[in-house]
Amino acid sequence: MDLQLKGQHALVTGSTAGIGYAIAQALAAEGATVTLNGRSVEGVAKALARLRAELPDASLHGIAADAATAEGCAKLTAGDPAIDILINNMGIFDPKAFEDIPDADWQRFFDTNVMSGVRLSRALLPGMKLRNRGRIVFISSESGICPPAEMVHYGMTKSAQLSVSRGLAETCAGTAVTVNSVLPGPTLTEGAKDFFDKLASAQGVSFDDAATAFFADARPTSLLRRFIDPKEVAAMVAYVCSPLAAATNGAALRVDGGVVRSLI
Repeated sequence: MDLQLKGQHALVTGSTAGIGYAIAQALAAEGATVTLNGRSVEGVAKALARLRAELPDASLHGIAADAATAEGCAKLTAGDPAIDILINNMGIFDPKAFEDIPDADWQRFFDTNVMSGVRLSRALLPGMKLRNRGRIVFISSESGICPPAEMVHYGMTKSAQLSVSRGLAETCAGTAVTVNSVLPGPTLTEGAKDFFDKLASAQGVSFDDAATAFFADARPTSLLRRFIDPKEVAAMVAYVCSPLAAATNGAALRVDGGVVRSLI
């Protein structure tokens, strides 16, 4: 299926690895010009080299900037304000007991996971409305609907993303600009794999055994019963960015492996 993304320019935050990289890869494969982003120059350079090796004909750019800061967001939007697709993917997580989460962590999570998308959307949405085309996608999480006990601060930010996304969609009524959220479930990113490798090692079990225990104990409602591949999330995002998805607006689209047990 041709998603009709040729000639579109996409900015994907936090795209040097994991879900963000997979999204950048999917959009570039569909012919979009893609700007990758990460905090470090080295990380962005490595991601660009990897993606260029995979897609030699792709049109790619890279910007090293910390989207968790106002300065970083300004740097990301200064070069080319005519962005057609904004993927607010940048995010952090850190399992921690609620009683042990200090104020500084709450603020850091909010700045990184929420304000990055707020600032970038605020900068780029007016141009999308003026051109009467555009896509904004927030990469939220099933944790935004079912906040996890082990990461209450993370769940809070993911719920906030859903609210911001729906609110921005309301401001686009009657235009060809859409704003949606995509909610992945447990996904095997590099960060998740490192975490479960360490967990398995500490417990003296294999990675597969640790994963099986996780889905049995922490995510028993999963219908997939395995980690999601980042490319499976990226496939949904690429479709939402397509002109073919014009009627999908203000939605929270789950790619959660069936973790959330509800009809809506």
